[in-house]
Amino acid sequence: MRHVHAFGDDALGHLDAVGVAEAIATARVGRAEVIEAAIARTEAVNPDLNGLAYEAFDRARARAEEPPRAGFFSGVPTFVKDNVDVAGLPTMCGTDAWPPRPAQADGDFARTYLATGMTPLGKTQMSEYGFSASAEHPRLGSVRNPWNTDRTAGASSSGSGAFVAAGVVPIAHANDGGGSIRIPASCNGLVGLKPSRGRLPLDKEVSRMPIRIVANGVLSRSVRDTAAFYREAERIWPAPKLPPIGDVRHAGKQRLRVAVVTHSLLRECGPEVRELTLKSAGLLEELGHRVDHLEKPPVPASFASDFVLYWGLLATGQIQQHRRAIDGFDVNRLDNLSRGLDRHARRNLHRIPLALARLARARRHTARLARTYDLVLTPTLADEPPQIGYLDPTADYQQIIARLEEWVAYTPLQNVTGEPAISLPLATSANGLPVGMMLTAPTGLEARLLEVAYELEDAQPWARIQDHQV
Repeated sequence: MRHVHAFGDDALGHLDAVGVAEAIATARVGRAEVIEAAIARTEAVNPDLNGLAYEAFDRARARAEEPPRAGFFSGVPTFVKDNVDVAGLPTMCGTDAWPPRPAQADGDFARTYLATGMTPLGKTQMSEYGFSASAEHPRLGSVRNPWNTDRTAGASSSGSGAFVAAGVVPIAHANDGGGSIRIPASCNGLVGLKPSRGRLPLDKEVSRMPIRIVANGVLSRSVRDTAAFYREAERIWPAPKLPPIGDVRHAGKQRLRVAVVTHSLLRECGPEVRELTLKSAGLLEELGHRVDHLEKPPVPASFASDFVLYWGLLATGQIQQHRRAIDGFDVNRLDNLSRGLDRHARRNLHRIPLALARLARARRHTARLARTYDLVLTPTLADEPPQIGYLDPTADYQQIIARLEEWVAYTPLQNVTGEPAISLPLATSANGLPVGMMLTAPTGLEARLLEVAYELEDAQPWARIQDHQV
C-alpha cells in the first residue's frame, strides 16, 4: 500500500481554491508562482497516478503573464476532463481510437467554466467514453488512487479526482452521467456535487440525448469551494427554470427529515459500508435531523437493466457518430466495455422504447418520497475502491457490466431523475480508504445539500491525505 500526494510549502500550500483565489487577489502569491507550483506538482505525481491526458503547461504559463482575467477564481489552476472541448486542446473521451486533433473552439460548458477565471493546465484522464467506473485503458494506462496506488481512483472523472485529492490543483472539472462526479469523490475523499438537470450548460452533442443524464460540475476538497463555484457559475450562466443556488456560505438552521437507504436495487452494500452509512445517519440525528430507515430505494426493479440498455444506446450513438465524423477512427481500438454496450443495444433494439419510457417515469417515484423526506442518505458506492484490475476493460463484457452494476449501485438514479446529489468524504474504511456518503435532494435544491454539507464538514472534518499514515 502506497499513498502519493504533492502538498508542500510552495505557493499552493494546503489551500483550497477559495484560499488560492484570495491569496492571488491580495498579492500574497503571484499568478505565475501558483501556476508553476501546480505544474511542478503535476510532474511530481503523474508518473504514479497517471491522471494527465494532455498537458498545456506552456499555455498556462503564458496566461499567467497576461493581464488578470475577470472572475472570482482568476489565476487558480485547474484541469478540464477530456470529454469537453477546450480550444486548442484535443478531446479524446478517454480513448485512443482516433488521431488527436485540437478543438477549434471552447464548448458551451468550457466557456462558462473558464469565465470563472480559472487557468487550465490541460486535460485529465477518464474511462473510455465515461462508461466504466474505473479508468484502466489497455494502452493509456490506469488512473491510480493517491490514497493507495493499488486501488482505482474511480471514474469516469478519474484524473480530476486523483489530482485534486493529491493536491496538484485545488479544484477540477468533472461530469456525471451515472455517478462520474460522485464516484471519484467517494474514492478520493473529495466533495462532489452532481447538480440538477439544466443547472450548467452541456456541449451540444450531450444535450441531444433522449434523457439528458449528464451534468457538469467540479471536484473539490472543501464545501466552500464547491459552493463558490456554483455561485460564480450561476452569475455567468443562470438557469432560469431552476431555483437559484445563491451564495451559500454556512450551515442551514432548518432541521430536516432524512431517509436512509443502504440496500440498492440489486444488493445490500458491503457490511463495512453499511456500518459507516449508519454512523453517518447517527451523526445527522445528533445534529438534530430526523432520520428514518427505509428498506429499499423507491424505483422499480427494472431500473438497473433499463439504465444499462440506455447506456448501450449511447455507446452505439457515440461509435456511429465518430465513425462518420472522424478520419482515422478505428473501432477495433475501443475497449470491451464500449463494444459490449454497443452490441447489447443492437441486440435489444426492440426493448429500448419501453426502457426509455420506464426511465422517464423514475422521477415520479422519487417525487413521492420527497413529499415525506427532505433528503435521502445512501452510501455513494457499495464497497470501498477495488484493486486495479477488478474492472479491467479488456475482460469479458458480462463480467465487467456485472461488477459495475454491483459496485455502482446508488448513483445512476439521480442522473435519470435529474435530481441533485452530493458525495461527502464522511467515512474511512479499515484499510484507510475514503468512503463517500451521498445525500440527494429534490430538483433545484442544491442550496439545501450545500447547507447540510457545511454542517457535516464542521461536525466531522474530512480526513486529509497529507496527514495519512501508511
